[in-house]
Amino acid sequence: MKHLIASVLLAAAFAVPASAAPSADSSAVTAIKQLGQDMGDAMVALDVERIDRMFGDDWMTIGQSGSAYTKAELLGDIKSGKKKLTWFELRPIDVQVFGDVAIAQGNVLEKRVVDGQETEMELVYQDVLKKREGRWVVVRSTGAKVK
Repeated sequence: MKHLIASVLLAAAFAVPASAAPSADSSAVTAIKQLGQDMGDAMVALDVERIDRMFGDDWMTIGQSGSAYTKAELLGDIKSGKKKLTWFELRPIDVQVFGDVAIAQGNVLEKRVVDGQETEMELVYQDVLKKREGRWVVVRSTGAKVK
């Protein structure tokens, strides 16, 4: 029964109506890739105002603990210095645009300080973006460390 449910869910996930097929909107893809670079630059600069504009108020992710982590918590951690990105290098990013929604997947090398401890890591991530008031904002994110 579990295999049947998983098969149905998998089939449904790939049954994309033609109207929801990804577009080849190169200007949107370019803007979203630039947003990724700008986001990293703003985090290194601790520019909370810019970061605030790049994330939707409804943004969240699920942290390593399995708990929800919200935009308010992210901004609070940056303001307090609890989390600080000190360096990053984006790797190739794949972007698919579906009208006013997009998915960006990629990986990034990072150096960050968390609770006074510097770490260096490679992460893979996926961001879901929504076009609001003429600009792209991140509304959901997920990521994992590459071992």
